[in-house]
Amino acid sequence: MITHVEKMELRRLGRSEYLPTLEAMRSFTAGRTEATPDELWLLEHPPVYTLGQGASHEPPANGIALIRADRGGDITYHGPGQLVVYTLVDLARRGIKVKQFVTLLEQAVIDFIGAGAERRPGAPGVYVSGAKVAALGIRVRQGRAYHGLALNVDMDLSPFDAIDPCGYPGLAVTQLRDLGIPGPVDAVADRLAALLVERIEHA
Repeated sequence: MITHVEKMELRRLGRSEYLPTLEAMRSFTAGRTEATPDELWLLEHPPVYTLGQGASHEPPANGIALIRADRGGDITYHGPGQLVVYTLVDLARRGIKVKQFVTLLEQAVIDFIGAGAERRPGAPGVYVSGAKVAALGIRVRQGRAYHGLALNVDMDLSPFDAIDPCGYPGLAVTQLRDLGIPGPVDAVADRLAALLVERIEHA
């Protein structure tokens, strides 16, 4: 289902395998024109670890697949109960710089969570009491961004124990449920998407 929202499109993909979604993002980005509307893709992934370009990590022993992506950042985990928002945005057309884009993505999550949510210098994402609740990683080709953010909503966090999340040994992770913010993922997606659209449209 596609919804037109303030010159952007929201695409709700449900639970989608990682590799086909990655290829779809690449294809969309390579084929878009100056007239192509920006899109936010809202989804969940089945259990998978993804590894940013330039990062290295042995496959965890728990049997969950490790897939190399072409985004920034290090290793992270995606799984059911985590909201993934892929931000397919023509930054050049909107006049948004890459660092500015990362900041506005973080700010939308901070606004959503409210008191206690914060950035950490040199470590993109959103944190509460030192624990990471949202991870960010983007790729920009010819001024056009893809990949995006992952927000832990109500999920099994134990697969994070097998990795150093985002490359930081001992980094704690948390989720909205443990912060007293109710789900489900679909409801969180609707509210966060509205904040993202507002920030992107008014950047």
